[in-house]
Amino acid sequence: MITGSKWVVLRPSTSIRGYAAIAEARSVLEHELETIRTGGTWKGERIITSKQGPHINVDGSRGDILNFCANNYLGLSSHPQVVEAGIEALKKYGAGLSSVRFICGTQDIHKDLEQKLAKFHEREECILYASCFDANAGLFEVLLGPDDAVLSDELNHASIIDGIRLCRAKRFRYKHMDLNDLETQLKQSQSSRMRLVVTDGVFSMDGDVAPLKGICDLAEQYGALVFIDECHATGFMGPRGRGTDELLGVMDRVHIVNSTLGKALGGAAGGYTVGPKPLIDLLRQRSRPYLFSNSLPPPVVGCATRAVELLLASNEIAQSVGAKTMRFRNKMTEAGFTISGSAHPICPVMLGDARLASLMADDMLKLGVYVIGFSYPVVPKGKARIRVQISAAHTDQDIDRAVDAFIQTGRKHGVVS
Repeated sequence: MITGSKWVVLRPSTSIRGYAAIAEARSVLEHELETIRTGGTWKGERIITSKQGPHINVDGSRGDILNFCANNYLGLSSHPQVVEAGIEALKKYGAGLSSVRFICGTQDIHKDLEQKLAKFHEREECILYASCFDANAGLFEVLLGPDDAVLSDELNHASIIDGIRLCRAKRFRYKHMDLNDLETQLKQSQSSRMRLVVTDGVFSMDGDVAPLKGICDLAEQYGALVFIDECHATGFMGPRGRGTDELLGVMDRVHIVNSTLGKALGGAAGGYTVGPKPLIDLLRQRSRPYLFSNSLPPPVVGCATRAVELLLASNEIAQSVGAKTMRFRNKMTEAGFTISGSAHPICPVMLGDARLASLMADDMLKLGVYVIGFSYPVVPKGKARIRVQISAAHTDQDIDRAVDAFIQTGRKHGVVS
């Protein structure tokens, strides 16, 4: 309404009950937050003031900080050619498409990247998503119906678990990397029309590699399909960096692969599914995260495309990670630390106690090494650790400096002598 020359906005008064509901909700939330703090599992966010790389600048810390806590396995996040490709894509194609793919959000660079990824994985076709979380969320409800069954490793990534929850298939969970239990579940699900065995290629918390040969043997014996999530393998596992299926010699026996552009392949964002063309065509028609999410921004596509091109041209970068990984693992083991997994750049320093993991990570930063303590609910209770990740961009001197910092911090907290 208008009073004189002034506009007066009339708002309905908030009821006493409304205020009470807000206050109660705030109290519940604050109690939950305090539980997290007192449990030692609070996850603070450090602020990086430089580009991603083996050496970074961190707000509140002086000087050069060694980064051992990024999924930048090949060091491509700040590779000059990758960065330049993103700049050129931004100039030519703009910041974004302002739409989903099937309306007006598909450019020639999206199709080109999909073709290169399909070639890289030696599969028929590829579909891009905003993230691999979206790729996992969008696959299972399209592929599997109530007459089908999905058999999932109990330690699969959260996005796989959430994706499976969205589908109507019968669900069977087998013990972690346990082929005997998988066979039991395959026998129990034999009445299903179609069965899909689902596993991470590399499990991100421990760096252990799925027994894909055995999984494929069982899948073929019982007439099942095989799916792997390759987020922590694409680009550097296997002789040419194709992933765990190449490493274990089963590229022609794994039917569907989901992976990410946000780790080794440039480190920006985006995920994808590669597999049989009919499946990819169906995902374009029915996969909800694909249909209702904006297409990948051109700079992201440009960076990822160049990263894939580098790997298609040479396996030198992919092969450089192994020796550096073993240097860190061997030196840490010799110092008395327990390192989980084997021969993977994910090197979990097992500590058990959540508060200890957090305190040690803070002390490491004071010594110029960026690592993060992982605790529940990211990992099971009692399995807290500092997850170190080795990059092709780390030098031997970087690795030795990190080990020295761990030894100094470990002695302070009584972890090693």
